[in-house]
Amino acid sequence: MELNGRGRGVVTLLLVLGAVVFGMVVAGSLNLSMPALGSPATAPANLPSGEDGPQRLAGAPAAIPSFADLAEVVTPAVVQVLSTTIEEASDELPQDIFDFFRQRPPGRDGEPREFRQDGGGSGFIVSPDGWIVTNNHVVDGATTVRVRLAEREYEAAVRGVDDLTDIALLKVELDRPLPYLELGDSSSLRVGEWVMVIGSPLALESSVTVGVVSAKGRALVGLNADNSFDNFIQTDAAINRGNSGGPLVNTQGEVIGIATAMNFGAENIGFAIPVDTLRHVLPQLRDEGRVQRGYLGVAIENLDYQDAQAWGLESTNGALVNSVTEGTPAAKAGLQPGDIILEVGDHEVERTRDLIDEVSSYRPGTELDLELWRNGKRVSKTVTLEERTPTVADVPEPEETGEESFEWLGIEVEDITEELRRSVRLPRDLQGVLISDVHASSPLYDEGVRPGFVISDVNGAKIGSVADLEAELEQFESGDYVRLYVQIPAPTGLVSRFAIVRVP
Repeated sequence: MELNGRGRGVVTLLLVLGAVVFGMVVAGSLNLSMPALGSPATAPANLPSGEDGPQRLAGAPAAIPSFADLAEVVTPAVVQVLSTTIEEASDELPQDIFDFFRQRPPGRDGEPREFRQDGGGSGFIVSPDGWIVTNNHVVDGATTVRVRLAEREYEAAVRGVDDLTDIALLKVELDRPLPYLELGDSSSLRVGEWVMVIGSPLALESSVTVGVVSAKGRALVGLNADNSFDNFIQTDAAINRGNSGGPLVNTQGEVIGIATAMNFGAENIGFAIPVDTLRHVLPQLRDEGRVQRGYLGVAIENLDYQDAQAWGLESTNGALVNSVTEGTPAAKAGLQPGDIILEVGDHEVERTRDLIDEVSSYRPGTELDLELWRNGKRVSKTVTLEERTPTVADVPEPEETGEESFEWLGIEVEDITEELRRSVRLPRDLQGVLISDVHASSPLYDEGVRPGFVISDVNGAKIGSVADLEAELEQFESGDYVRLYVQIPAPTGLVSRFAIVRVP
């Protein structure tokens, strides 16, 4: 049968409609149809804000939040911290990697009479009456501290510092309530969640970066002499110099971390102190200006499957005691290497972090019951906690006598005497030279070497004195590579690694 022109047109129309319907069915079955981001159907409601600052939302948004709304609510409670340190003139530049500006005023004779260091970072308000949280390294040693809020600067008093967690608490006195941020819960934070960092990187106020939680529970060897309390949140939200002390917030506008450090050798790898750590130390910082922590005196590590099998345990829960320091609460209570701590107080110990956090949350003098696994049996012990003593980070400035300077290497070193060994608590069998200073221009500075480290080996040659080190370094020529074996004393034992530099 032959179709006329009109009939052929009808058939063509029906075929086109059929193809469209078929395509829609296939696309739907393959889940190819996606709503546009930020469309009215998926965009969350604006975050609420009260007179006293951001208010907590009832639940997390189901879709990607409006970061513009989040920034608008959070930013008014974020401050820029400005610190000024004035010291006697020195030939050396400051060696704080976090500061964003340095100034050396000349004297009449062209030489500097005093040294002024202008630095700073970020912070955030945690109460309407002017309490502000920042990093300790932002204000450490500062002569004066100011905060910039709403384009005005205010004098701030440093009311509490804790170098072990790198947290400091400031106070400003104003005659009006301030906007503030609520503290969230970092323990429930999940890898992959959206987060935002707000601060003043490179003195650029109110800068906002966005990313996700990349990992949790990171320890950064070399950042602090004692990394027992390292438990950083890793994020790809950009953290730069000047961000230190600023808030890491979730999509509800709650603080879940304090921006603290970044990895210079990579892109978008930053680290933040969990807000749960802040919760633990905040009351003591506010009331006493410092943090007293219980101290046990053991070196511990996590169990793996093989360890659990070897000790006859059904799970990997617990903290394996590798060593017990003589004269400490653990030694006095009879703990032994090979013990596995299963419980402390009323809390189960799943990982070493649980034991560290629980013990340090108690004041010195507190009695704690420990449940141990020893030789296939459960054993109970009671310990009386003592105060954690200063670490290598608190080494007093060494006397000028006995030091040696190596110009191209940019370090100051000294022989390890018995008096020095006792004062900084170096192990008796640790041989080498103590680094008392690392210049800002030193190639070792970029290698993460800091004062308090011990050089025990140079290119395979053992170092027992400053003279040994000087003799070894004199053998190298321009362009040679130098391998220094450095050891970092810590309460949990020595951390060892190589630092490699090239002779200029």
